[in-house]
Amino acid sequence: MTQYIITTEAMAAFRRYLMAAERRPATIAKYLREVQAFTQTLPPGGPVTKETVLAWKRTLVQTHAPSTVNGKLAALNTFFSFLGWGECRVRALRRQRELFRDPGRELHKGDYLRLLAAARQARNWRLYYLMETLASTGVRISELQYVTVQTLRTGRVWAEGKGKGRLVLLTPKLCRVLAKYCRQRGITAGPVFVTRTGRPMDRSNIWRELHHLCEAAGVEARRVFPHNFRHLFARAFYALEKDIAKLADLLGHASVETTRIYIMESGAEHKRQVERLGLVL
Repeated sequence: MTQYIITTEAMAAFRRYLMAAERRPATIAKYLREVQAFTQTLPPGGPVTKETVLAWKRTLVQTHAPSTVNGKLAALNTFFSFLGWGECRVRALRRQRELFRDPGRELHKGDYLRLLAAARQARNWRLYYLMETLASTGVRISELQYVTVQTLRTGRVWAEGKGKGRLVLLTPKLCRVLAKYCRQRGITAGPVFVTRTGRPMDRSNIWRELHHLCEAAGVEARRVFPHNFRHLFARAFYALEKDIAKLADLLGHASVETTRIYIMESGAEHKRQVERLGLVL
């Protein structure tokens, strides 16, 4: 009987495979991290079996949300497929489509304005303008590096992400304030938002700064993470325009089904709508 052993050579080969497939650096890091997490549940040098994978899956179900479990299983299944270990693969959890968003994780416009005020008070102009850029364009964090000094002259950003490119439009007002910021910081070319060493800011940089800001802003930290500004943009645009197809184009979604997730109502909003039906006397 064949024994399946996870080796450092297999992990290195998997990394090269993901890079050749042009997976995003964040995706590569996540897949490797999940495989490593599973490996640590095995005895040293122990073989991988369908039973050990199912045991890991049961443990995950007890401690993580279904979407998180499925993300971890997807990474592990990709690794097994790469190695030809098809019999070790396991099925993802079956999930009913969620109808309402979690209000405890939602970044409201009021929260956003308080964060801006706190950044202004701290004179953290880089974070201030970064939040305005995320919220007013809906760009992904991975696309932020394409907002450069050069693009401020045209208001048009060609952003690469998820294996494809898309056009992001910047408003004239945003271009003016970012251009002023760049002049004050001596940024003459390249990405607008960079670290002290000149590297484009990434998810970890931004997350860390945002969480330092939460206490001063009086906003719950669980509401504040970089991707939530993209959701804020989506909800604000849809509330104004009610055009989900155009919103899907602006967000770079291939399907409006993905966009629907961004504009889901909270349960409280649904209750208010049903109350207005006047069917309970």
